Amino acid sequence: MFDPKKLEQIARQIHDSMPKPVKDLGNDVEQKVREVIQAQLAKLDVVSREEFDVQTQVLLRTRQKLSEMEQKLAEFEQKLNQKADD
Repeated sequence: MFDPKKLEQIARQIHDSMPKPVKDLGNDVEQKVREVIQAQLAKLDVVSREEFDVQTQVLLRTRQKLSEMEQKLAEFEQKLNQKADD
């Protein structure tokens, strides 16, 4: 769901901004930071860009079909009204 490279970059930035004594604890701290970030991101109600793009396309097609159906319905109503007037 999330780009691992971005996650790694964020974890590295957080690790680099920590005080030296904390950084000296080593990779264990960086791994913990990464795990906390992943856990928090997992709690968010978000979708990947790819899923967003797919859903956007689905919505566009649905809107187009709805528009076509509305137009057909208007034509049927017009024909029905013409027959009723005859």
